[in-house]
Parts: sequence; structure tokens; C-alpha cells
Amino acid sequence: MKLVELAKLVREEAMELQEEMEKHQMRLHKHPEVGFELKETCEYVYQQLEEMGYLPKRVGKAGITALLEGSCPGPTFLLRADMDALPIAEENDDKEKSENGYMHACGHDFHTAMLLGAARILQNHREELCGNVKMMFQPAEELLEGAKDMIRDGVLEDPQVDGALMIHVLTGLPLATGTCIVSAPGVSAPAADYFTIEVQGKGCHGSSPNTGIDPLTAAAHILIALQEIKAREMGATEAAVLTIGSFHGGEVANVIPDKVILEGTLRAFGEELRSYLHKRIIDITGDIAKAFRAKAEVKFGSGCPTLVNEKELSEAVKKSLEELLGHDKCFGSDSFARQSNGGNGRNTGMSGSEDFAYVSHRVPSVMVALVAGSSSQGYVYPLHHPKVRFDRQALPVGAAVYAYSAISRLGSFEKQ
Repeated sequence: MKLVELAKLVREEAMELQEEMEKHQMRLHKHPEVGFELKETCEYVYQQLEEMGYLPKRVGKAGITALLEGSCPGPTFLLRADMDALPIAEENDDKEKSENGYMHACGHDFHTAMLLGAARILQNHREELCGNVKMMFQPAEELLEGAKDMIRDGVLEDPQVDGALMIHVLTGLPLATGTCIVSAPGVSAPAADYFTIEVQGKGCHGSSPNTGIDPLTAAAHILIALQEIKAREMGATEAAVLTIGSFHGGEVANVIPDKVILEGTLRAFGEELRSYLHKRIIDITGDIAKAFRAKAEVKFGSGCPTLVNEKELSEAVKKSLEELLGHDKCFGSDSFARQSNGGNGRNTGMSGSEDFAYVSHRVPSVMVALVAGSSSQGYVYPLHHPKVRFDRQALPVGAAVYAYSAISRLGSFEKQ
């Protein structure tokens, strides 16, 4: 079969699965679960794969894989979808609204439904494949821990994975639903670190501050000083974001507390810069606390490295998706950045981290963004917002992108 004919066929097969994928998405959206606690979600995905004829396997704490073996030996290409939701109470009014206090506000229900659709499409093309397609249904992406857990339990082995692709839906952009943005070679998502700063003082009555050590004052100066790293220690082309999102201390107005807790997050587009910022956060925190007679400790928690897109795979996937969707519905993230900047020199890209990064540091990988709701059509809320919605017309596009990326990677076809 010629490649152009195959692309058309995959698009048609995906469109025929629209209703089925909507059923998957609505079921998952109405019953969201978070982190590694995905009992109902895993049971649903496992059952759907079994009904298709796959032999799914449990991997790690709450992951699932399914393997499609081609008709002849070859490499193994991995397709990844995350399954977990967020601890956000949904504020939409549709009948599929979640009512358990959790919400698929990042579109992972779409990712899972699309990969289930791709699993069915790929069965139609087994004879055309030289190699294997491994489907990775992952928990705990929002904790930045799920991919690492599945890697630890062998998801990239037996058979060994030679390349990997993930999709993430986006909304609120001035682009039509179904538009794909293929990450350019290099880093597309920053390393992430969550940290806690504990400032220890000595509590006393507010009328006699001289008898104690005020951790609130020390913590306030630490917060402000940390912002100076970006302003005075980084060059104009270095990219990082440091945010303190939580500041807790004290109970009443007339008492200086013993302790203050700050919680923050760090995003850095480079491992060397990430290491430097770790050191500076620790140094600044400790020195300022000492200057105010207090003590402070920084603890780094969960995080992930930068997501690196391999050059050859990025370019190959972009070419394949241009065949699948057309040049007007697929372009690279570098050209998207130039368009969205509008010539004003500002970086309007996303700084969200992605734990698929762990996979990208082990095998050649690429991240594909899929528009699932144009701002011109009323999809105006961003990811992680309690009112965010996604356009279900993106489902067949995502399934086709998953399936065709693997087929074009593993198949041998006429080019015209």
C-alpha cells in the first residue's frame, strides 16, 4: 500500500471510532482518580484491552501495557498515555461532570481514550508492521512519579523500546481543533522540582518581639531574595521559573510563631542551570535565615528532568503527521513559537513539566501537542482550571496520530 493511501485509511478508521472513544472519555471523565490510586480507571482500561484481544500487563504500582507484535521482527515503538486526574472540583455543568472532588483538568481522559482508539486501529495493520508497538497507560503524571515507577518495573524492556511518542492535548489556543504541534529537537518541557523551606524561629508575644526570633520576617526576606536569582544571576537567554506558591505561619495577630513553611516549584530548561538553582536556593535561604537569627532548611521533593526530543525522531514524526493531517494542521513547535510571539520578543510558550521526560532520557522520544478546543470556539480556560473543557472532535485525530506515527515508523511502504 502506498503511504498516501495508508494515511487516508488511518484517518477514516479513526473517524469510525469517534463514538467508541467518546464513550471511553466520558466514562473516565465522570470517574476521575488521582496519583497511583487508579483502581477503577485501571480496571476499565485493562478490560477494554482484553476485549480487543490484547494480553495487557500490570506494570509498577498502577500502570498497564499492551503489546502489538508485527508480522516480522523489528524495533519496538512505545506510545504513552497518562491516566490520572487532579484534586480539583469541576465547575462545568455537562452531564458527564465529575462529582467526586477530582477532575480530568489536564485532559488525561482524552489521552487514554485516544490510545485505546489507536490500539484498535493498529490491529488492522499488524501485517504491515516489522516490529512491535507497546502501549503505555501511565499513572501519577501529575505527581511526576508515574513514568519513573513504570520504568523501574521494566516498561522499557521485554521487548526493549527503541523509540517513544506521547501526545498532550491543549486548549485555549487560537488554532483549530485537530492541529498538531510537533516538538522541535531539543528540550520542550523544563525540569521540575518541588521544594519546602522550613524557617525555624522562636515564638513570643507580639508586644515583645525582642524576646523571640521572628520566622515570618526571615521567610518574607527569603521569598523576595529568591526572585532576585532570575533578575540578577541569570542571562537573558537562560530560561527558568521559580515560584513560591504557599506561605504558612502563625495563627493569631498578636503572637509571633515558632515556625513558617514555604512551598515552591522550580522549572529549568537545562540540567546545569537546574543544579545551579538548587544550590542558590539552599545558600540564599540559609544565609538570610542566619542574618535574622533564625534557622532554615530546604527539602526538595518530587520532580523530573527536562523532556528532550530526539532530532531524527522529531523530524520523522513531523513529516509523517504532515502526510496524515496536511501541512496546515501540523507544524513544529519552533515555527509555532515564532507565530505566537507575534514579533514582540516575548516567549508565550508553556513552562509545564512532563514526567515523560524520564522516558526521553532513556530512549529517543518526541512530544506532540494536539489542540482540543480553539479559543475562537469558546474553549478559553487553560489546563488545570476547574472550568476547562476539551473538544471531543480531537479524539479521532489523536488516535490517528498515535497509530500512524507507529505504523509509519515500523512499516515499509511506497512513498508515493
